[in-house]
Amino acid sequence: MGCSSPAADDPAADIALPPTDGVFDYQLGGTSDQLSDGTPIDVVVRDAAADPLEGAYNVCYVNGFQTQPGSDWSDRPEAILRDGSGSPVRDPDWPDELILDPSTAGARDSILDVITPVIDGCVEAGFDAVEIDNLDTWTRFDDISQEGAFALASAYVTAAHDLGLAIAQKNAAEAARPAHDDLGFDFAVVEECGAYSECAAYTDVYGDHVLQIEYPDSLTDADIAFADVCIDPERAPLTILRDRDLVGQDDPAYLHEAC
Repeated sequence: MGCSSPAADDPAADIALPPTDGVFDYQLGGTSDQLSDGTPIDVVVRDAAADPLEGAYNVCYVNGFQTQPGSDWSDRPEAILRDGSGSPVRDPDWPDELILDPSTAGARDSILDVITPVIDGCVEAGFDAVEIDNLDTWTRFDDISQEGAFALASAYVTAAHDLGLAIAQKNAAEAARPAHDDLGFDFAVVEECGAYSECAAYTDVYGDHVLQIEYPDSLTDADIAFADVCIDPERAPLTILRDRDLVGQDDPAYLHEAC
């Protein structure tokens, strides 16, 4: 009887990772099929409710650790983080998003009942990968356990791989090594690592398979020019500067620059 190869035993062995060169865009606030100057896009992140871009490598954005604005979780109270008075906890920067609490197995099952069908929808729509946002809630809210957060993240990895999707770690620089080595994330989508001087935390782990987004306000606060980010040897090969709200090209606030 022959022995199976490591690749045969690895559910992620045949999963395609994003290209490490070409044109990258992060399109959560408005979509377009090319850059404003007509340049074709090779790698794009879009919301799960959007259509993928034909001919590009498409990453499906899923908010896996907070609720989507307007979604109804009233029938799953066990899944929501609550303060001392029992009120749902909201993200102070995004107050229309409630914080999910994956600290117990029952809560994780409840969360997965909602989010797994969203991941299913990503593959059905034709996306190549999924980005699970807000992994870092365990670092921002003391009542969320790292163990619970990692258990939920691991379940997301399994769900994605079972569907043939690659899956990206989103932010949480301090978790990059275990996220890749222990949880099984395939690549990373990171915001503001140049502004916070933490890009090496990702590129040391994922190599060139990092998609990097910077924002003007955080670079200004850090007194760093985007040109300085671009010459940083620790940055990702695909690094862009986008407007904070990721608006569409018809909005005067739209901004897209690339290294």
